[in-house]
Amino acid sequence: MQAVVHQGHAGFEGLSYRTDFPDPSVKAGEVKVALKSAGLNHRDLFIVQKRHQADDPAVIIGSDGAGIVSEIGENVTAVRVGDEVLIIPSLRWEKKSPAPPDDFDILGFPDHGTLAESIVVSEKQVAAKPGYLTWEEAGVLPLSALTGYRALFTRGGLKPGDTVFIPGIGSGVATYMLQMAKAVGARAIVSSRSPEKLDRAQTLGADVLLDNDQNWTEAVEEGSVDLVIESVGAATFNRSLELLKPGGTIVAFGASAGDEVSINLRQFFYHQWNLHGSTMGSIEEFQEMLNVFNKYQIHPVIDRSFELKEAGKALKRLDKSVQFGKIAILID
Repeated sequence: MQAVVHQGHAGFEGLSYRTDFPDPSVKAGEVKVALKSAGLNHRDLFIVQKRHQADDPAVIIGSDGAGIVSEIGENVTAVRVGDEVLIIPSLRWEKKSPAPPDDFDILGFPDHGTLAESIVVSEKQVAAKPGYLTWEEAGVLPLSALTGYRALFTRGGLKPGDTVFIPGIGSGVATYMLQMAKAVGARAIVSSRSPEKLDRAQTLGADVLLDNDQNWTEAVEEGSVDLVIESVGAATFNRSLELLKPGGTIVAFGASAGDEVSINLRQFFYHQWNLHGSTMGSIEEFQEMLNVFNKYQIHPVIDRSFELKEAGKALKRLDKSVQFGKIAILID
């Protein structure tokens, strides 16, 4: 089958499009999905550039995907051949909990992922595709939307009428969070160094647009934000704290601009701030996220679409961080 595989060399040199990769077989409790589309995430870049070394076995990358069930194994009861489904990338994390279980992992490494014609997963790892979404939209939904949902609602406790600040608008997760926050009636503040990305965010309903070079506390009342969702890291963390109201919450799920931050601990405890970490989410939360998308008919923002054989080119676009929304991979 066709697949995008990493093997033999670290970095992009080890990435290849193959037409002869072995077709996966189905075991009891598993389903085979003929994939129609997939999406890219920074996790895919991380695997190619950092984690997957030259002597590691071949792996099909990709965590996002959608398609049609083509085969089911013994004892499968919840899924039928012909069902249109999304792939749930959260492995061995079924119920919502404060933290994932010790054996939690994410589809696409070390297990084979979604940038292929077919994938075999447990029947627990698929969910009904929302009927209003195109295949292109469905394929880019899973990982980023789940990550954003848990950060906003499970960990952040966002409520209608709250003000949420989302630094670094333009990524898939940030874009989904903006859409979900506005759908439930929250006020949304976003930031970026790109005027074009800020303009795009405004069309999605962002209430306040902050340029990274401006003084944020002059543009936004200090201590007026209920919730900050941080994925940028060192470059924005303390600037974001300045906007947080006493008793407010900051949720961190990424650190694209640096892993380590220094904070004024006395200021932190005097303001009674809450700091929560977050990582993707459970299968239960995936279903909750889908309920939000179905209720409000939210459509993913597609930056650009590429054919499967162009996945390397698509990853290089992602690596430049010029995209707004999700990059889609069209498989069939």
